[in-house]
Amino acid sequence: MVEFTLHDTKTAPAEARERLEKAQQAMGFIPNLFAHMAEAPATLEAYQTLDGILAKTSLSPVEREVVLLATSVENRCHFCVAAHSGRAKQAGMDDAVLEALRAGGSLPDARLDALATFTRTVVRERGWAGDAPLHAFVDAGFTQGQALEVVLGVALKTLSNYTNHIAGTPLNAELSSLAWKEAA
Repeated sequence: MVEFTLHDTKTAPAEARERLEKAQQAMGFIPNLFAHMAEAPATLEAYQTLDGILAKTSLSPVEREVVLLATSVENRCHFCVAAHSGRAKQAGMDDAVLEALRAGGSLPDARLDALATFTRTVVRERGWAGDAPLHAFVDAGFTQGQALEVVLGVALKTLSNYTNHIAGTPLNAELSSLAWKEAA
């Protein structure tokens, strides 16, 4: 296996150093995802920029985390499931919803379940969600625009999930209490 470098603010290419410094200041540590992405500064910039854009959508913070977690579970990304479990708790996600998402099961909230189901369908079908899943999503109270915001969230997580798969990103110690084991 090719060993990817976990960069810090001293070893990262110059174009990525400021982004790593800001992450360190904001979170108290540099997520290993960012440490790997720093190898390709444009990738780190794209991820952080898309994350900022997703925060401006009409989806609530909890709904955004549903999209990001459903995508990460579907893509079997251990790093992102752990990281977004923490963000989901910070956003106020109900523990039962979080556990159901991590298990890949039905959510106890019907609206959030429709969002998770639609997101999983988008990921599994590579965007070819079909009419029935889209109608179920809209019938749950979401808009056509929000369907496209789901696509934005899936794109964001695809970028990080695939990076973690290729680079073999280890979980930061700061995230270890949120480690995820796939459902059997």
